Amino acid sequence: MRVLIVDDDFYCRNMLHEIMKPYAQCDIAVNGEEAVFAFKKGLENGNAYDLVCLDLVMPEMDGQQALREIRSIEKDFDVEETSGVKVIVTTMLDDRKETHDAFFLGGATSYLVKPIEEDKLVKELKNLGFSV
Repeated sequence: MRVLIVDDDFYCRNMLHEIMKPYAQCDIAVNGEEAVFAFKKGLENGNAYDLVCLDLVMPEMDGQQALREIRSIEKDFDVEETSGVKVIVTTMLDDRKETHDAFFLGGATSYLVKPIEEDKLVKELKNLGFSV
């Protein structure tokens, strides 16, 4: 499995990386712009990501905008909606509007509130069909 971890907080990035590294090759982006760049490069190189763990509140480009860009890039590359990258939104915000926007406007696959607990993340990965 290939995973892109996107978070501006050093601690959160490292924690997600530590949880994910037994199961996946992980790349890290510190903001939405880096995430969009890495995601597009992966598709261009034939090495697409299977999963994106995406924070919503970040500088430069927030997670909502990055998610919209990622879905747009998939359309540009003719990726079927059902074959698109799975996106777990990770955020400190336990906000109905943010959740609604991430799912219905951005196309997120699931949503976890920080701090991310290993057992919850592993359970979510299994629910999404990943072998962990």
